[in-house]
Amino acid sequence: MTATPVETTAPAPVLEARGIGVWLSGRRILHDVSFAVQPGEFIGLIGSNGAGKTTLLRVILGLQRPTSGSIEIGGKHPGHGAEVVGYLPQKVALDSDLPLRARDVVALGLDGQKLGIPLPSAKRTALVDDMLAAVDATSFADARVGLLSGGQQQRVLIAHALISRPRLLLLDEPLANLDIRSSSEIVELLARVSRERGVAVLLSAHDLNPLLPFMDRIVYLEGGRAVSGTSDEVVQSDVLTALYGRRVDVLRVEGRVLVVAGPDEAHGHDE
Repeated sequence: MTATPVETTAPAPVLEARGIGVWLSGRRILHDVSFAVQPGEFIGLIGSNGAGKTTLLRVILGLQRPTSGSIEIGGKHPGHGAEVVGYLPQKVALDSDLPLRARDVVALGLDGQKLGIPLPSAKRTALVDDMLAAVDATSFADARVGLLSGGQQQRVLIAHALISRPRLLLLDEPLANLDIRSSSEIVELLARVSRERGVAVLLSAHDLNPLLPFMDRIVYLEGGRAVSGTSDEVVQSDVLTALYGRRVDVLRVEGRVLVVAGPDEAHGHDE
Protein backbone atom coordinates (compact mmCIF):
# COMPACT_ATOMS: atom_id res chain seq x y z
CA MET A 1 0.00 0.00 0.00
CA THR A 2 1.47 3.32 -1.08
CA ALA A 3 1.17 6.27 1.30
CA THR A 4 -0.41 9.36 -0.14
CA PRO A 5 2.00 12.30 0.11
CA VAL A 6 0.76 15.13 2.29
CA GLU A 7 0.74 18.45 0.51
CA THR A 8 1.95 21.40 2.51
CA THR A 9 1.03 24.91 1.50
CA ALA A 10 3.47 27.71 2.29
CA PRO A 11 1.88 30.66 4.07
CA ALA A 12 1.01 33.64 1.92
CA PRO A 13 3.51 36.50 2.20
CA VAL A 14 2.58 39.37 4.50
CA LEU A 15 4.23 41.72 2.02
CA GLU A 16 4.98 41.17 -1.65
CA ALA A 17 6.73 43.74 -3.85
CA ARG A 18 6.77 43.05 -7.58
CA GLY A 19 8.95 45.13 -9.91
CA ILE A 20 8.58 48.40 -8.00
CA GLY A 21 9.82 51.45 -9.88
CA VAL A 22 9.57 55.09 -8.78
CA TRP A 23 10.48 58.25 -10.69
CA LEU A 24 10.45 61.61 -8.88
CA SER A 25 11.17 64.95 -10.58
CA GLY A 26 12.62 63.18 -13.58
CA ARG A 27 14.96 61.05 -11.48
CA ARG A 28 14.71 57.29 -11.02
CA ILE A 29 14.59 56.48 -7.30
CA LEU A 30 13.66 52.78 -7.43
CA HIS A 31 14.07 50.33 -10.30
CA ASP A 32 12.46 46.89 -10.54
CA VAL A 33 12.54 46.13 -6.79
CA SER A 34 11.03 42.74 -5.95
CA PHE A 35 10.96 40.77 -2.70
CA ALA A 36 8.54 39.11 -0.29
CA VAL A 37 8.22 39.05 3.50
CA GLN A 38 6.80 35.98 5.20
CA PRO A 39 4.88 35.97 8.51
CA GLY A 40 7.22 36.26 11.49
CA GLU A 41 10.31 37.07 9.40
CA PHE A 42 12.85 39.67 10.50
CA ILE A 43 14.32 41.35 7.43
CA GLY A 44 16.95 44.08 7.18
CA LEU A 45 16.46 46.74 4.49
CA ILE A 46 20.07 47.84 4.03
CA GLY A 47 21.49 50.70 2.00
CA SER A 48 23.44 53.93 2.23
CA ASN A 49 21.74 57.33 2.45
CA GLY A 50 19.96 58.04 -0.83
CA ALA A 51 19.72 54.36 -1.81
CA GLY A 52 15.89 54.52 -1.82
CA LYS A 53 15.00 52.94 1.53
CA THR A 54 12.58 55.63 2.75
CA THR A 55 10.92 55.87 -0.68
CA LEU A 56 10.35 52.11 -0.64
CA LEU A 57 8.79 52.31 2.82
CA ARG A 58 6.52 55.13 1.61
CA VAL A 59 5.39 52.92 -1.29
CA ILE A 60 4.60 50.09 1.12
CA LEU A 61 2.61 52.48 3.31
CA GLY A 62 0.64 53.80 0.34
CA LEU A 63 2.11 57.30 0.71
CA GLN A 64 3.94 57.14 -2.63
CA ARG A 65 2.46 55.64 -5.77
CA PRO A 66 4.92 53.52 -7.73
CA THR A 67 5.53 54.40 -11.36
CA SER A 68 5.60 50.70 -12.15
CA GLY A 69 5.06 47.43 -10.35
CA SER A 70 2.74 46.58 -7.48
CA ILE A 71 2.64 46.05 -3.72
CA GLU A 72 0.38 43.69 -1.79
CA ILE A 73 0.12 43.63 2.00
CA GLY A 74 -1.87 40.76 3.38
CA GLY A 75 -3.27 40.25 -0.12
CA LYS A 76 -4.46 43.87 -0.37
CA HIS A 77 -3.10 47.01 -1.96
CA PRO A 78 -1.57 49.63 0.39
CA GLY A 79 -4.16 51.75 2.14
CA HIS A 80 -6.81 49.00 2.14
CA GLY A 81 -6.29 47.60 5.61
CA ALA A 82 -4.05 49.96 7.58
CA GLU A 83 -4.48 47.81 10.69
CA VAL A 84 -2.18 45.24 9.07
CA VAL A 85 0.85 47.60 9.24
CA GLY A 86 2.62 49.21 12.18
CA TYR A 87 5.10 51.98 11.41
CA LEU A 88 7.90 53.77 13.24
CA PRO A 89 9.12 56.77 11.19
CA GLN A 90 12.72 57.87 10.99
CA LYS A 91 12.54 60.93 13.22
CA VAL A 92 10.15 61.11 16.16
CA ALA A 93 10.82 64.07 18.46
CA LEU A 94 9.68 63.54 22.04
CA ASP A 95 10.17 66.88 23.76
CA SER A 96 11.44 66.79 27.33
CA ASP A 97 8.41 68.89 28.38
CA LEU A 98 5.90 66.45 26.87
CA PRO A 99 3.42 65.75 29.73
CA LEU A 100 2.90 62.09 28.84
CA ARG A 101 4.08 58.95 30.57
CA ALA A 102 5.54 56.07 28.59
CA ARG A 103 2.30 54.10 29.08
CA ASP A 104 0.27 57.03 27.73
CA VAL A 105 2.26 57.04 24.48
CA VAL A 106 1.79 53.28 24.09
CA ALA A 107 -1.96 53.60 24.75
CA LEU A 108 -2.28 56.16 21.94
CA GLY A 109 -1.49 53.32 19.54
CA LEU A 110 -4.90 51.84 20.35
CA ASP A 111 -6.71 54.96 19.16
CA GLY A 112 -5.08 55.70 15.81
CA GLN A 113 -8.12 54.55 13.82
CA LYS A 114 -10.75 55.86 16.24
CA LEU A 115 -12.48 59.14 16.94
CA GLY A 116 -13.30 60.58 20.34
CA ILE A 117 -11.72 60.15 23.75
CA PRO A 118 -11.37 56.53 24.81
CA LEU A 119 -12.71 55.49 28.19
CA PRO A 120 -10.32 53.81 30.61
CA SER A 121 -10.92 50.09 30.99
CA ALA A 122 -9.32 47.07 32.58
CA LYS A 123 -8.84 45.51 29.12
CA ARG A 124 -7.14 48.64 27.83
CA THR A 125 -4.78 48.75 30.82
CA ALA A 126 -3.97 45.07 30.42
CA LEU A 127 -3.13 45.53 26.73
CA VAL A 128 -0.81 48.43 27.52
CA ASP A 129 0.88 46.53 30.36
CA ASP A 130 1.35 43.49 28.13
CA MET A 131 2.99 45.52 25.40
CA LEU A 132 5.23 47.39 27.85
CA ALA A 133 6.38 44.03 29.19
CA ALA A 134 6.98 42.73 25.65
CA VAL A 135 9.52 45.50 24.99
CA ASP A 136 11.06 45.38 28.49
CA ALA A 137 9.68 48.83 29.38
CA THR A 138 7.69 48.02 32.51
CA SER A 139 10.28 49.58 34.83
CA PHE A 140 9.83 53.04 33.29
CA ALA A 141 6.16 52.77 32.29
CA ASP A 142 5.16 55.72 34.48
CA ALA A 143 8.13 57.96 33.68
CA ARG A 144 7.70 61.05 31.50
CA VAL A 145 8.60 59.90 28.04
CA GLY A 146 10.59 63.03 27.17
CA LEU A 147 13.02 62.31 30.01
CA LEU A 148 13.85 58.77 28.90
CA SER A 149 17.07 57.79 27.14
CA GLY A 150 17.11 57.29 23.37
CA GLY A 151 17.00 53.51 23.71
CA GLN A 152 14.13 53.66 26.20
CA GLN A 153 12.16 55.98 23.93
CA GLN A 154 12.62 53.59 21.03
CA ARG A 155 11.19 50.76 23.13
CA VAL A 156 8.14 52.89 23.94
CA LEU A 157 7.66 53.84 20.28
CA ILE A 158 7.98 50.21 19.19
CA ALA A 159 5.32 49.25 21.74
CA HIS A 160 3.13 52.09 20.40
CA ALA A 161 3.46 50.67 16.86
CA LEU A 162 2.82 47.08 17.97
CA ILE A 163 -0.15 47.49 20.30
CA SER A 164 -2.67 47.49 17.44
CA ARG A 165 -1.35 43.98 16.66
CA PRO A 166 -0.15 44.55 13.10
CA ARG A 167 1.02 41.66 10.94
CA LEU A 168 3.86 43.79 9.53
CA LEU A 169 6.06 46.31 11.37
CA LEU A 170 8.07 48.85 9.35
CA LEU A 171 10.89 50.77 11.01
CA ASP A 172 12.77 53.57 9.22
CA GLU A 173 16.34 53.88 10.59
CA PRO A 174 15.37 53.20 14.24
CA LEU A 175 19.05 52.76 15.18
CA ALA A 176 20.29 56.04 13.68
CA ASN A 177 20.74 57.97 16.94
CA LEU A 178 21.54 55.08 19.28
CA ASP A 179 24.88 53.95 20.65
CA ILE A 180 26.23 50.48 19.82
CA ARG A 181 24.86 48.86 22.99
CA SER A 182 21.36 50.35 22.59
CA SER A 183 21.30 49.40 18.90
CA SER A 184 22.10 45.77 19.72
CA GLU A 185 19.45 45.69 22.45
CA ILE A 186 16.75 47.11 20.15
CA VAL A 187 17.58 44.68 17.32
CA GLU A 188 17.55 41.72 19.72
CA LEU A 189 14.23 42.94 21.13
CA LEU A 190 12.66 43.20 17.66
CA ALA A 191 13.90 39.73 16.71
CA ARG A 192 12.33 38.30 19.86
CA VAL A 193 9.01 40.10 19.33
CA SER A 194 8.94 38.94 15.70
CA ARG A 195 9.50 35.34 16.75
CA GLU A 196 7.16 35.28 19.76
CA ARG A 197 4.27 37.27 18.26
CA GLY A 198 4.53 36.25 14.62
CA VAL A 199 4.99 39.83 13.43
CA ALA A 200 6.97 40.33 10.24
CA VAL A 201 9.58 43.06 10.75
CA LEU A 202 11.20 45.13 7.99
CA LEU A 203 13.87 47.38 9.48
CA SER A 204 15.82 49.88 7.39
CA ALA A 205 19.40 50.70 8.32
CA HIS A 206 22.62 51.83 6.68
CA ASP A 207 24.77 49.50 8.81
CA LEU A 208 24.01 45.80 8.61
CA ASN A 209 26.35 44.76 11.44
CA PRO A 210 23.89 45.14 14.36
CA LEU A 211 21.36 43.05 12.40
CA LEU A 212 23.65 40.20 11.29
CA PRO A 213 23.10 37.87 14.27
CA PHE A 214 19.31 38.23 14.16
CA MET A 215 17.86 38.90 10.72
CA ASP A 216 16.43 36.05 8.65
CA ARG A 217 17.03 37.73 5.30
CA ILE A 218 18.29 40.98 3.81
CA VAL A 219 17.03 43.35 1.11
CA TYR A 220 20.08 45.31 -0.04
CA LEU A 221 19.38 48.57 -1.90
CA GLU A 222 21.88 50.59 -3.91
CA GLY A 223 21.06 53.22 -6.50
CA GLY A 224 17.40 52.23 -6.39
CA ARG A 225 18.08 48.59 -7.30
CA ALA A 226 17.84 45.66 -4.91
CA VAL A 227 18.98 42.12 -4.26
CA SER A 228 17.47 39.93 -1.57
CA GLY A 229 18.27 36.68 0.19
CA THR A 230 20.12 35.53 3.27
CA SER A 231 23.08 37.65 4.35
CA ASP A 232 25.44 34.86 3.23
CA GLU A 233 23.86 34.91 -0.23
CA VAL A 234 23.74 38.70 -0.65
CA VAL A 235 26.82 40.06 1.12
CA GLN A 236 29.28 38.63 -1.39
CA SER A 237 31.71 40.50 -3.62
CA ASP A 238 30.27 39.23 -6.92
CA VAL A 239 26.65 39.92 -5.92
CA LEU A 240 27.33 43.46 -4.69
CA THR A 241 29.63 44.21 -7.62
CA ALA A 242 26.71 43.48 -9.96
CA LEU A 243 24.38 45.60 -7.80
CA TYR A 244 26.72 48.61 -7.52
CA GLY A 245 27.90 48.41 -11.12
CA ARG A 246 31.54 48.69 -10.01
CA ARG A 247 34.06 46.60 -8.12
CA VAL A 248 33.00 45.82 -4.55
CA ASP A 249 35.06 43.99 -1.95
CA VAL A 250 33.50 42.43 1.15
CA LEU A 251 35.82 42.24 4.13
CA ARG A 252 35.06 40.44 7.37
CA VAL A 253 37.09 41.68 10.32
CA GLU A 254 36.54 40.58 13.92
CA GLY A 255 32.92 39.66 13.34
CA ARG A 256 32.09 42.83 11.41
CA VAL A 257 31.45 43.31 7.71
CA LEU A 258 33.06 46.09 5.69
CA VAL A 259 31.81 46.77 2.16
CA VAL A 260 34.36 48.67 0.05
CA ALA A 261 32.91 49.96 -3.23
CA GLY A 262 35.06 51.62 -5.85
CA PRO A 263 38.32 53.53 -5.32
CA ASP A 264 38.52 55.44 -2.04
CA GLU A 265 34.86 54.69 -1.15
CA ALA A 266 34.59 52.68 2.05
CA HIS A 267 30.97 52.02 2.94
CA GLY A 268 31.27 51.02 6.58
CA HIS A 269 28.82 48.34 7.09
CA ASP A 270 29.98 50.28 8.55
CA GLU A 271 28.14 52.03 5.59
